[in-house]
Amino acid sequence: MRTSFFNVETISSNKLKTSLSDAMYHIFLFEGIGKICVDFVQYDFSGKTVFFCSPFQNIQLESADSFPVEMLSFHGDFYCIEFHKKEVACNGLLFNNIYLFPHFTLDEQTFGEISDYFAKISNINPREEFSGAVLRSWLQLILAICSKVKVQYLPSEQFVQSDLNELKDFQNLVDQHFLSEKGPAFYAGLLNLSPNALSKKIKSQFNKTPSRIIQERVILEAKKQIHLTRKSMKEIAAELNFEDEFYFSKYFKKHTGVSPTQFREETGISIVADLYK
Repeated sequence: MRTSFFNVETISSNKLKTSLSDAMYHIFLFEGIGKICVDFVQYDFSGKTVFFCSPFQNIQLESADSFPVEMLSFHGDFYCIEFHKKEVACNGLLFNNIYLFPHFTLDEQTFGEISDYFAKISNINPREEFSGAVLRSWLQLILAICSKVKVQYLPSEQFVQSDLNELKDFQNLVDQHFLSEKGPAFYAGLLNLSPNALSKKIKSQFNKTPSRIIQERVILEAKKQIHLTRKSMKEIAAELNFEDEFYFSKYFKKHTGVSPTQFREETGISIVADLYK
């Protein structure tokens, strides 16, 4: 039995200067200036900020000053974001989207509202009757509020307007072909661009290379298959077009820090694996 499925604590930003990577979903709430490093990709932040990460993403926070960080952590066994996607559409918006920024700024009122929910959660005795239902309802409210705010950012910040069509086409092509085509030259050819031109466009918008995005898309699909199904690692490796289970395991560990087997052991198998057979 895992020792903690749901937790809220306040830590120093200095604690996040050492990389964090575990089986939990995390929501960080803080005010400051610096950089967030997610799987070695940097994002600038300034002001009142909320930041989301998924299991076994490598997280670091870099800042000149120390400041308090409120951290809410929950395990997929406590709250399955895939199972609850009709109630709170946060999977692919707040979590598990390789194209979207993982953080955004909040106005003072919304920041205070979320902080209040964090405080309420920290004061709940998890052993009390109905505490689990109360905690899930407050978590849902936090996710719903943040989803509503993040949607407002998408039209203006997701794309540079002049490159809108090419960027959307690149996303669509990666989603269509990532299982069989893992090299950026293939996508550059379909877009009638040189690999160098494609790299510059993608890097300027997403702060990632095309190769990195393709790798992240493969890993995201692998995580889904490991967590949301009961397929064997051999079956998953075959579906992702890896030569064999060993090569798949090596590739997965290189990009996540853990083997596929350990990822399944730590994150568990989601309830949806049995509900949607």
